[in-house]
Amino acid sequence: MPKLKTRKSANKRYKITGTRKILRHHAYKGHLLMKKSHTQKRKLSQTISVTAFDSKSIKLMLPY
Repeated sequence: MPKLKTRKSANKRYKITGTRKILRHHAYKGHLLMKKSHTQKRKLSQTISVTAFDSKSIKLMLPY
């Protein structure tokens, strides 16, 4: 059976923790930051866990 390949785009976007949770960054933090409040920018900087619905497809993209 051949090896499974990792999707490199998913590898850059997601991080898998030791307990197999998948973490991601928030969107809307790339540009137009002058009009956003300090509170909003601080909350967008935090990482959050992916929903259970999305984690099934992400686990296929990150087999190892």
